[in-house]
Amino acid sequence: MTLMIDPPAVPSRGRMWSHLASDSSYEELHEFARELGIPERGFDRDHYDVPSEWYDEVLARGVEPVSSRELVQRLVAAGLRRRKPRFV
Repeated sequence: MTLMIDPPAVPSRGRMWSHLASDSSYEELHEFARELGIPERGFDRDHYDVPSEWYDEVLARGVEPVSSRELVQRLVAAGLRRRKPRFV
C-alpha cells in the first residue's frame, strides 16, 4: 500500500494543485480521499487533484512525497495509469 503526492505545481482556478495517487489500488485511493474529506469530483482518471492548502495535511497522514515524474512512472508500472483519450 503506497499513497503518494507530488508537489503543488499545477495552476488552475487561482490555486496550485497536487496529484494524490496510489500505486496499489483505486480502492485504497478512494478510501483515503473519503477519510480526508476530498470530494469525489476531485478524482480525475487515476488521481485526485488536491489544493496546495491540503498538501501538509496529506503528508502528515503518512502519504509519500514524490516528484510528478515518479508519480506517473509508478502509476504506469502498477498498471493504474489512465491517460486522457486522444481525439484524432
